[in-house]
Amino acid sequence: MKEWARRFSLLLTGLLGIEMQPVMSFPRTLSRAMRQLWLGAWLCCWGALAWAQDGAPVRIGVLAYLGADAAVAEWTPVATQLQRALPGRTVELISMDHAALNDAAQSGRVDFIITNPGHYVELESRVGASRILTLQTGGTLPTSAWQAVGAAVVTLAGNPRIQRLADLRGQRVAVVGKEAFSGYQLVWRELAAEGIDPSRDLRQLLVVGLPMDRVLDAVASGAADAGFVRACMIESRPEWRQHFRVVSARPEAGFACATSTRVYPNWPIATLRHTDAALARQVTLALLQMQAGDSPITWAVPADYQAVHELQRELKIGPYANLGVPTLTALAQRYWPWLAGLLGLIALGGIYTLHVERQVQARTADLRQAARERDELEGRLRESREQAEHMARLSVLGELSGTLAHELNQPLAAIGNYAHSLIRRIDNQRLTPDAAREAASEMAGQAERAAGVLSRIRAFAKKRVAQRQAVDPVTLVHEAVALFRGMQVHAPPVDVVGELPVGTLLTVDALQIQQVLLNLLKNGMDATRQLTVERQPLTVSLRHAGGGVHIGVRDRGEPLTPEQQSGLFEPFFTTKADGMGLGLSICRSIAEAHGGRLDATPAADGPGLCFTLTLPHDDRIHPRDHLHSA
Repeated sequence: MKEWARRFSLLLTGLLGIEMQPVMSFPRTLSRAMRQLWLGAWLCCWGALAWAQDGAPVRIGVLAYLGADAAVAEWTPVATQLQRALPGRTVELISMDHAALNDAAQSGRVDFIITNPGHYVELESRVGASRILTLQTGGTLPTSAWQAVGAAVVTLAGNPRIQRLADLRGQRVAVVGKEAFSGYQLVWRELAAEGIDPSRDLRQLLVVGLPMDRVLDAVASGAADAGFVRACMIESRPEWRQHFRVVSARPEAGFACATSTRVYPNWPIATLRHTDAALARQVTLALLQMQAGDSPITWAVPADYQAVHELQRELKIGPYANLGVPTLTALAQRYWPWLAGLLGLIALGGIYTLHVERQVQARTADLRQAARERDELEGRLRESREQAEHMARLSVLGELSGTLAHELNQPLAAIGNYAHSLIRRIDNQRLTPDAAREAASEMAGQAERAAGVLSRIRAFAKKRVAQRQAVDPVTLVHEAVALFRGMQVHAPPVDVVGELPVGTLLTVDALQIQQVLLNLLKNGMDATRQLTVERQPLTVSLRHAGGGVHIGVRDRGEPLTPEQQSGLFEPFFTTKADGMGLGLSICRSIAEAHGGRLDATPAADGPGLCFTLTLPHDDRIHPRDHLHSA
């Protein structure tokens, strides 16, 4: 409000073009009307300032350790006294916990604070709180301003296990919070003197929060074996005196309650940096007028809080929290035996490191030798695998070679027929150039057919090192089907269906993939050989899904049992009377070597089995938008 009045004065200065001066020294250069206007504005400005100061509320933040309602009831006499002493001002009591009171004091939402001594010392260093009076209570439990606050460790009256503070080791203890002065910090100091660290040596530190009644509730319910409360709290109610007992009560001169700790100065009322000095003086005088006969609350001059500073310095909390971070010198003085041992360990570690280095060099040589032997073994295994694949191809070729004579006999018979026809025409002198050309063309075509059959069989049976290259999966499937049908006397019909994006390529060993497809087609033919003609056709499907190409070979044979289904790809497992049980096992290993897989599932649209060979397509080739039908 003072700032508002100052700004109003500056506004008048700007409007009138003169400098504001004391009321008794009017500018002589002004006319009588201007002097009257200047005086009226000056009186209005200071009148508004006085009205603003008189009408502003006096806000007092109170630590509500027993809850908001209890705090209002306890400090109402203070509000009543100030209301009488400050006519025209409204006195507001605002009950808060520790965190809320910290925030309110720092943000300027309260003008005065009433809190416990420990909290006050923290606010003194944090926000500039300054005590103006110290509480001095009377009534049935009178206390002095200098010896008024203690803490009581309470347990159930019938609990024989806790008689001393040392008995708290390994027990469950309920507290308001670690920031509570009489609810934790006072007992913490006494436990530290006993060599007990509450955060380490207690079985459980149960934080229940405000109000402090919750600590007694936790002890009464069995959730805690003991609790820390403010001294005189047990004596304030008869039912609490019957159910609870103060542990290790110590006599304190001038202190009427049972306490487990030393006693400290009473609660202060303190101003903050933004508190108006005149208002602080009025509040101080008003509270000093409260008499013991008229009010349960009286006030004395500010007490000495050095004992509170000593407590927080010992515990390294509040303004002394930085003492908890030791310096290098302090650490060296405190832990020099450990440092000497550490240096010795470092020296031993250096010697051990040299020893280990020599062993590492020896082990490295052994590992290099083992790596060379492993590479040689892998080479032999690779050769063995290629040999097994070659033998598998020869096995398939051997099973199909019985029909080779039939396939070659047809073109040879045709060639022979045309040759005999030419001889007869020559003998009968009826050979014309057109007839000779026709016979020669047919003979050449049949010869090429026979040569094609032999070329495919020779390529399939040839032993060589696996070579991968980009191939068209559609062409690969059609060549495998042609090879299969060319090697069978009564080959079943094989339909190739499906769609793949144009440009789809597979980076594979074409011969190995043809070996897989021939094996699957041969198995499908064997499964339907004894069935009706309608169930003998085979279907080869191609589709693109999930970043790969799926090639399916589907037959319409009899369904397999679950045991047969689960053992299809196991080595030496077969359902054929003359089978070796290696074909499908080798086919799966070929698929996995190409980064794909081979699966077998019952057909979804009828009887039979569907083998699906999945191979990753070449990502370097991007399919076009239109599709190509197989």
